[in-house]
Amino acid sequence: MADNTLGAYNIADLREIARRRLPKGMFEFVDRGTEDELALANNRAGFERIKFRPRTLVDVSGRNQEITLFGKKSPLPFVIGPTGTAGLLWYQGEIGLARAAAAAGIPFTVALNSMTSMETIAERAGGRLWFQLYMWSDRALSHEIVARAKAAGFEALIITVDGAVAPNREYGHRNGFEMPFRFNRHNVAGVLARPGWLFNVLLRYALASGIPRFENYPPEVMDKLTARTLKRSFLKNDSLNWEDIRTLRKLWPGVLMVKGILHPQDAALAADCGADAVIVSNHGGRMLDSSIAPIDALPEVLDAVGKRLTVMVDSGVRRGSDVVKALALGAQAVLIGRATLYGTAAAGEAGAARAIAILREETDRVMALIGARNVAALNREFLHFAVTQPRDTGHAAVETGLRGVEALTRIG
Repeated sequence: MADNTLGAYNIADLREIARRRLPKGMFEFVDRGTEDELALANNRAGFERIKFRPRTLVDVSGRNQEITLFGKKSPLPFVIGPTGTAGLLWYQGEIGLARAAAAAGIPFTVALNSMTSMETIAERAGGRLWFQLYMWSDRALSHEIVARAKAAGFEALIITVDGAVAPNREYGHRNGFEMPFRFNRHNVAGVLARPGWLFNVLLRYALASGIPRFENYPPEVMDKLTARTLKRSFLKNDSLNWEDIRTLRKLWPGVLMVKGILHPQDAALAADCGADAVIVSNHGGRMLDSSIAPIDALPEVLDAVGKRLTVMVDSGVRRGSDVVKALALGAQAVLIGRATLYGTAAAGEAGAARAIAILREETDRVMALIGARNVAALNREFLHFAVTQPRDTGHAAVETGLRGVEALTRIG
C-alpha cells in the first residue's frame, strides 16, 4: 500500500520539507511577513489565545464537515485562498494545487499573479474555481481580466483591497528576491544551493516555455519575471474606492467577495455595495505590520454584517483546531494560504493533497473531541477566551501587593 503521508504529519512538517527544497529567497517570500513581522506573530497568537471548552458524552459517530457556500455543498469547511507563487514552488504548481482542491471537492482561488493562466487551470483542473483580482489604476485593464474570468466560467470573483501600496518586505531586498527579478550573488547562491528546484522547476520552465510570466495579465503588461517593465505592472491602485466595488458588482454576474476587511464599518460598506461576502484578512501578515489579527476582528465583523452576507476569514491557519475555532466564532468558511503552499513546494499536487488531508483529519478529530457532530453545531459556547494580564511593574505592582495584603488581613 502506497504511503501518501510524504513523511509529513502536520503542516509544520510540510513547511520544513519546503524550506529544505526551496532557495532561501523564495522560501522566505512565502513564509515571512513584513517589517518586524508583528502581524505575522499576532495572527498565530490570536488563535492560540482561544481555548476549547468541550462537551462530553455526545454521540459524534456520524459527524461530518459539510458546509453550504453560495448555494452549493462543500464537503470541507475550508477553501484554497489566492496565492500567486505556487507556480514558482513546483513546475505548474497552480495546476497541481487546483487539482488537489478539485479532488477534495473544495473551491480553489486562482490568483491574478499566477504563472498559469486562468483558462489553462479551468481546462486542466476543473472543480469549483474562484478568481482573485487586484485593481490597477487603469480600470479598463482590470475590467478586461474580469471579462476573461466570466468567459472562463469562474464561479466567484474576489477583490483584494488591502494592498493600496507595495508592502515593506525588507528580507526580499536582502535576498535579492524582488520583482522584476534580478540575478545577484545572493539569489544565485540560493538557487545553486537547491539544484533539485533549479532543474525540476526553473530549467523545466526555460525549456518548455521560457522564463515564467504572469499569465493572467493583459498582453500589454504581461512581461517575464525578469523584464524591466514589470515593476510598472505590479503597481497597486492607491485610488481604489467603494465606487469601484459598485462598478464590479455591475460587471460581475456571479458571487462577488471583498477580501482584506478588518473593520466592521468596511464590512457594512461592502454589503451596501452589493458584495455577497467579505473575507476578514490581513493578507497573512504580509502587508500592514501591527494590523489586528483577523481572528480577533472576526466577531465584530460578524456582529455587523453576519445576517447580511457570508463572512469568511484567513491568515495564520496552521491546524484543524484553527479552522474549528474560526467556525465556532461564526465564520462560514476558512481560507487556507501558506499551508497548501508548503504542501505544493514539498511535492506538487501530492503535497497539496497531503496538506488538505492533514487539515481535514485534524478538523475531524477536534470536532469529535469537543462534542460537535457537524459544522452547524459549532458556536461560541465551545470556546474559552484566555485573558493575559500584563506583568505589573512600578506603582502597579505596589498597588497589587497592597491589595493582596488587605485581602489576607480580612481573611485573618
